[in-house]
Amino acid sequence: MRKIIHVDMDCFFAAIEMRDDPILRGRPIAVGGDPGRRGVIATANYQARTFGVRSAMASAYAVRLCPQLIILPSRMNVYREESQKIRAIFERYTEIIEPLSLDEAFLDLTHSEHHRGSATLSARAIREAIFKETGLTASAGISINKFLAKVASEIEKPDGQYVVAPHQVAGFMRELPVKAIPGVGKVTARSIHDMGVKTCGDLQRVELSELVRRFGKRGKRLYELARGIDERPVRTERIARSVSVETTYASDLPDLNACTARLPALVESLHRRLGRKERPPIRALFVKVKFEDFHQTTVERAELTEPTVKAYARLLAEALQRSEQAVRLLGVGVRLDHEHDLLPQQLELFF
Repeated sequence: MRKIIHVDMDCFFAAIEMRDDPILRGRPIAVGGDPGRRGVIATANYQARTFGVRSAMASAYAVRLCPQLIILPSRMNVYREESQKIRAIFERYTEIIEPLSLDEAFLDLTHSEHHRGSATLSARAIREAIFKETGLTASAGISINKFLAKVASEIEKPDGQYVVAPHQVAGFMRELPVKAIPGVGKVTARSIHDMGVKTCGDLQRVELSELVRRFGKRGKRLYELARGIDERPVRTERIARSVSVETTYASDLPDLNACTARLPALVESLHRRLGRKERPPIRALFVKVKFEDFHQTTVERAELTEPTVKAYARLLAEALQRSEQAVRLLGVGVRLDHEHDLLPQQLELFF
């Protein structure tokens, strides 16, 4: 029986800013770009979240939701330093660490002897050490696999932890909303709800063949996750599943010609990110378009595997047929062909 911990720092960037400037405490703040220059919110504290401010939201829109919002520029070097301190704390308990980002990681404590082998007590000690040494709070989930640990870490946020013990898995999964499964986005959730399914208990009553028919390869994964099954190991090296670049433009792009003219620079930037000589084969190309009303769409095609301007122009033309609005953001990317974590839509990162 494995003992997996998922540690997630509480509004990490914003928490560092509040720690370093006590005047900010208790006020709605966010870290992100300038609203006047089409900036985007990277993270927001809990005071700002009560107004609906969220990560990846346009800064200008965030200010409309919360006029008193204080938006601070990113200090990535500081965030990285704090992340390294937290990583050092993890390493006191295990060498099997899978970082998901600067503020989030899985730890495998299956063979740890700390606190007489108790992952629950170890998680509490890790959180206490983080607070003592950095002044920041963390939440944690503890269970028998990565999926359950990640879901559990959301339950007692902020500054708490939750355990799903082996004998609790069946009951926990029966009541868990399907939308709580990592990787189930709005579209997939809507399709599942159209089947009359709202909880994982409901999903357990759907035959595997029906899920595969509706969702393809994801259907089998949904079948397993609905039962709390997740055999993925904690990997000490995170493997990228997609690589992409995007740009938000100072002025909206009015039509297809204007958008197409921006593709060479985007594709060149993508090739620089793909630069390393050895990488998994590309299994699909995709484009992302965000329109002037902030609605966005993605077009992906598995039959296209060469990241050329011509290929992306084809995808872009299809994407722009979905709206007559001007475009504020364009992104291009590739899917890499190797074993997936969770669901294919999850962890789709744009840089």
